[in-house]
Amino acid sequence: MGAMSVRTPSSKPSEAPHRAGFACFVGRPNAGKSTLTNALVGQKVAITANQPQTTRHTVRGIVHRPDAQLILVDTPGLHKPRTLLGQRLNDIVRTTWAEVDVIGFCLPANEKLGPGDRFIAKELASIKKTPKIAIVTKTDLVDSKTLAEQLIAIDQLGKELGFEWAEIVPVSAVADQQVGLLADLLIPLLPEGPALYPEGDLTDEPEQVMIAELIREAALEGVRDELPHSIAVVVEEMLPREDRPADKPLLDIHAFVYIERPSQKGIIIGPKGARLKQVGIKSRQQIEALLGTPVFLDLHVKVAKDWQRDPRQLRKLGF
Repeated sequence: MGAMSVRTPSSKPSEAPHRAGFACFVGRPNAGKSTLTNALVGQKVAITANQPQTTRHTVRGIVHRPDAQLILVDTPGLHKPRTLLGQRLNDIVRTTWAEVDVIGFCLPANEKLGPGDRFIAKELASIKKTPKIAIVTKTDLVDSKTLAEQLIAIDQLGKELGFEWAEIVPVSAVADQQVGLLADLLIPLLPEGPALYPEGDLTDEPEQVMIAELIREAALEGVRDELPHSIAVVVEEMLPREDRPADKPLLDIHAFVYIERPSQKGIIIGPKGARLKQVGIKSRQQIEALLGTPVFLDLHVKVAKDWQRDPRQLRKLGF
């Protein structure tokens, strides 16, 4: 059944080997992957959103411990591809799964296993070498009977598909229950070796990518139904404003919001530009919080015709 007991971190003898390696969390959209990443790392890294495919880039959160370093790689959601972009995302997912040291499959405690979970579990079964941990998330939302049934169902799912879960761990990132235990169970599955990133790093995501992601989130707010993923954001440049006193810096950020069709322009910009202005204000506040410095954000909307289907555009937009 995997680890059900709540373990306290053991006081290891100092000669225990240091471990370092990569883990990725998979699961249906909204299975709690980003929230869990943030809880483990202790800081907001992955951009949380209740929409699939918002974490398009490999965001890595890093858990630093005296005896280990756990690097969390965020793969885009795996889904049935409809476009070239979908296909490419799936290829990235499979490559990543084969390269990491451990995969955590997130399954919410409050939703019965569904076809989406089976689809992912089947894919996982085909990746033989990598150990897989089932993480039952959102345990604060269910009673112990429901939780027990879910744990048994997950155990069965592995058996049906012919593989054994390395562990099955219930957690609640929101209530901070068993999050430390999850790290304790992931770490022994990592290879021995020195830390791969310096102590201070929480994410090695280039700032520009994180900023683009924040702008994209703000731009999608409230219009997801009309423009599900036909928005890409590119930060063209980030420059400190010249002639500013050292104690009053200002960072100029110029970014383009790319859409697929001219008809979508009005949706993004809004009546008399009101919507784009709101997007600018909201993302600027988040960028300032992220960077800890005042920002002047210059946003422009551009049409990149059918960018989701065009390999050249995809490359330019960073996919």
